[in-house]
Amino acid sequence: MGTVIDRARRVGGAALDVVERTLTAAGLGESPEKLGADARRYWEQPDGDRWRADSHWRDASVFAGTDLWSETGRRHLDLLRRMARVVEHPGPRGTVLEWGCGGGANAVHLAPEATAFVGVDLSAATLEECGRQVAAVTATPFRPVLIDPAEPEAAVAALRGTVDVFTCFYVFELIVSQEYGARLLRIAADLLTDDGLALVQIKYDTGSFGTRPRRRNYRSRLASMTTYRIDEFWELAHDCGLVPHAVHLVPRNELDERYAYFLLTRAGGPRAEAAR
Repeated sequence: MGTVIDRARRVGGAALDVVERTLTAAGLGESPEKLGADARRYWEQPDGDRWRADSHWRDASVFAGTDLWSETGRRHLDLLRRMARVVEHPGPRGTVLEWGCGGGANAVHLAPEATAFVGVDLSAATLEECGRQVAAVTATPFRPVLIDPAEPEAAVAALRGTVDVFTCFYVFELIVSQEYGARLLRIAADLLTDDGLALVQIKYDTGSFGTRPRRRNYRSRLASMTTYRIDEFWELAHDCGLVPHAVHLVPRNELDERYAYFLLTRAGGPRAEAAR
């Protein structure tokens, strides 16, 4: 197997991607434990411009000379407001939490709308950066929550049932497995108030070979680790205690492609009735 991968590396990145997806499809993906360790090493230690770009820091070169950093968050705020109308929710009010807050591109738009903003991340440096960006635009209290990726439930246990809006952008494609995604969805269900709202983005699988989960070589292809079919994620949300109400698709934008945004409420809550 090593020889095949070595040859693909010499040919180029596209060939390596095909080989590694083929291996995963054949049941030879790397274990969640190895991928989890690789992911932890990557995200916890700031390491140059690529790392800042992947963490959506404002000074990353991918955002240089454009308004894309701020525009990304502005689009997400606008999408949240529009999708919230589906269930007659006021949008980003009360306590707003962003899982995987990164360098604050979304937070600088969401936090001013909230009475409290909770930023969750597995990088202490990124939480500090997000806090700086939020403090520059609003007096809304910022609560940083540093998680251990092996035990995300423990870090947010004290917030159970207190979050009015749960958001998660550009995270699910980076996680190591669909099973880990289920854990995050169950966390969202536990954190939300009965009347709360969640907006969760994934990268979707169209059924073509090149859109399947990669699950190998985390550092080099981290934005393709985990994908879901749209119907598959809808059902998974149901299984994890959330009720899907709507999905918004972005086939391509300046950052990547195949984004799906799911509007979710807590099962058993008053807004869940709207989905029946």
